[in-house]
Amino acid sequence: MNRNDTPARIAHVFSGTFVHSTPRAAVEILQNCVLGVDDKGKIAFIEKHQDVVSLSEIWGFETSDIRQLGQYEFLMPGMVDTHIHASQYSYAGTALDLPLLEWLNTYTFPVEAKYKDLDFANDVYTKVVRRTLKNGTTTACYFATIHTDASLLLGELADRFGQRALVGKVCMDYNSYPNVKPVVTPRFAPSCSSSLLSELGEIANNNKLHVQSHISENKEEVELVKTLFPGCKSYTDVYLKHNLLTDRTVMAHGCHLTDEELEIFRETGSAVSHCPNSNISICSGMLNVRNVLNHNVKLGLGTDVAGGYSPSMLDAMRRTLDTSKALTIQDPQHKTLSFEEVFRLATLGGSEALSLDDQIGNFVVGKDFDALRVNVCVPDGPIDLFPGEGPKVRQSSYWSFLPSY
Repeated sequence: MNRNDTPARIAHVFSGTFVHSTPRAAVEILQNCVLGVDDKGKIAFIEKHQDVVSLSEIWGFETSDIRQLGQYEFLMPGMVDTHIHASQYSYAGTALDLPLLEWLNTYTFPVEAKYKDLDFANDVYTKVVRRTLKNGTTTACYFATIHTDASLLLGELADRFGQRALVGKVCMDYNSYPNVKPVVTPRFAPSCSSSLLSELGEIANNNKLHVQSHISENKEEVELVKTLFPGCKSYTDVYLKHNLLTDRTVMAHGCHLTDEELEIFRETGSAVSHCPNSNISICSGMLNVRNVLNHNVKLGLGTDVAGGYSPSMLDAMRRTLDTSKALTIQDPQHKTLSFEEVFRLATLGGSEALSLDDQIGNFVVGKDFDALRVNVCVPDGPIDLFPGEGPKVRQSSYWSFLPSY
C-alpha cells in the first residue's frame, strides 16, 4: 500500500471479487477485497475488505461511497487484442476459403485503397472501435492503411471512445493522445524492400517506437520470403537483420517458426501474437502455443480481423483452446492449454506482448485501472448458473458461453 504523507485523492472504490493474472498464477481470485482508484486513474490500493475503515481514514474516502459488486459480479482486467486490422472490418468473414495471398489481392488491397476517402474511413473505424469495446477489448494494436489522414483519424476515434491503442501506418510518427501510440508497421516482408525495412528499423530504434508485422503465417509465404531474401537464414532473420526485432516488437501468427527462430524472439524480447481464428479460417496452420511459452517468448492473443471473422477476444480465447486441443489430438504428448492460461494470455500476456505491462494487464498498485465489470447473472442472459458455483466457475462460464457482440 502506498502510504505517502500526501496520498492522491481517491475517485472510485470498489468492493467484491477481483479476478486477474500474475506472473506466478494464471488466475488469481481475490474475494471480499476493496480496490481504490485515484483521480489519475491509477490503482491506489487493493486490500481485504475488513480493512475498509482504516483504508477510508488513510485515503480520505467515505465508506458510503464504496461501489459494491453483486454476488455474481466480478472485475477483471480489460482484454488486449495484440493484432487486428481495423481497415478490414467491413468484410470480416468474406471468402475465407481462399489462400492468404489470393485473399489479400482479391479483397484486402482493393478495400484498403478506399481509405483515401475519410468519410468511408470514419464509418468503418468508428464501428470497429465501438464493436471491440463492446466485446471487452480495452487495448488494441491496430493495422491501418497507407493513408496518413485516415490513420490519424483511427487514433483520434480510439482516444474519443476511451480505448488504448497502438495505431500503425508505415513510417507514422504521431503521438498526440495520451493513450494512443504510433507503431511502425511494415505489412510483411514480401511487400517490403530491404531498403524500406532498414529505414523502418532505424525509425523505430531512433524513436523507441513499437513495431508490428506478420511472420510465418503460412508455408507459401515462408517459401516466398526465402526467394525474396536469399541472404537471410530464415523469415525471422529478415527482421533481425533490419533491426526490427526489439522488446517493443509484436509479430502476428508465427505458425511455422522453428525453435531456432523462437530463440531469437526470446533473446530480442520480441513477442508473438497468436491469431487462432484467422490461422484456421484461412488454413494457414496451428501455432503450438505451449512450445512458444516453453521458449519463454512473450505471447498475446489477436483477433486478426478480417482474416479472423470475429472481433471478439472471447472468441480468440476459445479458438486458442480449440487449437491446443487439436494439437493434443494429433500428439497425445502435447500438454493442452488450460482456460486459466488462456485467460492470462488475453489480459496480462497481451500487455506483456505490447510492452505495456507496466501500465495495464492486472490489478497491481500503480497501474492504470483498466477493467471490465462482469455480471454473469443478468435477467434472460446467456449463462445459466446453478447452486454452489463459485467465482472460478462463473468466470469460466463468462468466456465460454457469453456471445460476441
